[in-house]
Amino acid sequence: MKQIISACSPLEIAGLLEIKPFQGRQIFRWIHQKRIFDFHCMTDLPLPLRQRLCEEFTATQILPIDTRLSQSTGTKKVLFQLMDGETIESVLIRDQERITLCLSSQAGCALKCAFCATGQAGFRRHLEVHEIIEQALHLLREEDLEGRTPNIVYMGMGEPLRNYDAVMRSIRLLMEKDGLAIGARKITVSTAGEVPQIERFADEDWQVRLSISLHAANNPLRSKLVPINRKYPLERLRNALDLYCSKTNRQITFEWTLLDGVNDSPEHAAELLEYAQGLKAFVNIIPWNPVKGLPFKPAPIKRCEEFRNALIAGGLQATLRQEKGQDIEAACGQLRRIHISR
Repeated sequence: MKQIISACSPLEIAGLLEIKPFQGRQIFRWIHQKRIFDFHCMTDLPLPLRQRLCEEFTATQILPIDTRLSQSTGTKKVLFQLMDGETIESVLIRDQERITLCLSSQAGCALKCAFCATGQAGFRRHLEVHEIIEQALHLLREEDLEGRTPNIVYMGMGEPLRNYDAVMRSIRLLMEKDGLAIGARKITVSTAGEVPQIERFADEDWQVRLSISLHAANNPLRSKLVPINRKYPLERLRNALDLYCSKTNRQITFEWTLLDGVNDSPEHAAELLEYAQGLKAFVNIIPWNPVKGLPFKPAPIKRCEEFRNALIAGGLQATLRQEKGQDIEAACGQLRRIHISR
């Protein structure tokens, strides 16, 4: 079986092939900067080296099998098939000149959040480092970044902090100066509340951002919506966030998906204001993308705006995310769910 080279750093490529370091950087740039996966096309490499690469290595293994493009927003969603037949999803989101890539860290998810399509299908396995990296490379393959770098959010399928080592390794490769060279502050890792790993994340020597999928600020409701709350209730989570903020002095983002009549009232906003008090926090309010078979409805836009305004009036920074993909099943897990049902 051929070795996969997409998850190797330039120096690791050089060591693996027993070539000079500058040649390792050349190969890395072809794959990560130019998104060229055919070794024959790497024309500044000696022909014998290209032939050896073709015989012994592969640049990428994941395969795009379904691509959906929103005509209204330009959002692109891709369903990838892995070598063992598992499938994962990734999304490219456009906001004027800004591009954000939403990457998956697991095939499926074990957390079973009540409103998420991914969790309904269960957990299959962790993704390998190259499977995470290659999502970004494929999503950007037809993009002319014109010297800009995209934003990366680990908010696709899976709980990133349950695949901690692979996710951290993939981040460092995305930051590699000979590759995409993405700044740490343009990368966000989202967690539903893996407390021990949040505490571990606080010790990382970078400015990568942390996001918490909160969705409720009282334990009974959050335990229903986000079952990991039964293991790590809000008080335990808050202790970890206090530790994170004291160690890093970085801002935390709270993700709050608004569900009609569930977590969208003035009382819920007041609970969030109280929970966030004393934290360097920002709230990203997300309109829910409907998922067939789940007993929820999106909160009306007027109520979404009222919820945001209540947070701002209470002194908490908050934005209301624009819906960018309902026409292409862009909510996490929907496209994979359709593929599995077929």
